[in-house]
Amino acid sequence: MTHSQDASILSSRAPRGGTSQRLVWRAILESRAAAWIVPLSIVALWQAVCVMGLTSSTLLPSPMAVLDAAWRLTLTGELPRNLGVSFLRAIGGLAIGGAIGFFFGLANGVSKISEVLADSTLQMARNIPHLALIPLVILWLGIDEEAKLFLVSIGVFFPIYVNTLHGVRSIDPQLLEMARSYGMPSHELFRRVVLPGALPSIFVGLRYALGVMWLTLIVAETIAAQSGLGYMAMQAREFMQVDIVVLSITIYALLGKFADSVARILERSCLAWHPAFQNGRGDRP
Repeated sequence: MTHSQDASILSSRAPRGGTSQRLVWRAILESRAAAWIVPLSIVALWQAVCVMGLTSSTLLPSPMAVLDAAWRLTLTGELPRNLGVSFLRAIGGLAIGGAIGFFFGLANGVSKISEVLADSTLQMARNIPHLALIPLVILWLGIDEEAKLFLVSIGVFFPIYVNTLHGVRSIDPQLLEMARSYGMPSHELFRRVVLPGALPSIFVGLRYALGVMWLTLIVAETIAAQSGLGYMAMQAREFMQVDIVVLSITIYALLGKFADSVARILERSCLAWHPAFQNGRGDRP
């Protein structure tokens, strides 16, 4: 083989410049840091619009004005106090409603008797908008912490219940039959087959419930509360402090993103054995 033939073969095997660049850009866009490209671009556009005077500061304050409001409220202690109150309400409601929904989902999934007795009633209750219960809840529980915890618990109950029930029902019957044929006791069958098989659906329900949790808390705190981020936003509205209102909305969005990120980390950790979560694929197709 001549020298010219060797050179032509090597050049044909070498990656072309355009292909290499596309691979680099694809790797960048598929990285986790790329998830912040769109939000940061929106913030940059928002700042540019405010700087150019295309909108009034009384209608939409700039991101720098919102950051300044956050700094002022942090120094006075108002922001950390209200943030802590809202966070505890959200976690408390998630723990109560999520635990009850998880229990009923497992019970109705593994027991036909439990399903017959409870599922129809729960499905009827699921179709009642839980936010429509706010006037009744205020009459029952007032505007104290019990009312907010009750509403958040109701909100997160049904996503976790429905997805847990779906996860248990989706387990391969042949897998259950094989485990029983090997003499696996009931508690081992639950721990090693039923629960791991239902976990993907359970985490889907958890992530959906986290969104409902913050939505419910926002509404509850803006209607009936004396503390929390929603209360802080409503007080700012009374005094036309738009920067604080926008700050409250931004904090809710960041808290929602933080909660979802924690749920995804737990999901990847608990489902490391699952083929869909191996090799760093996570929940991507």
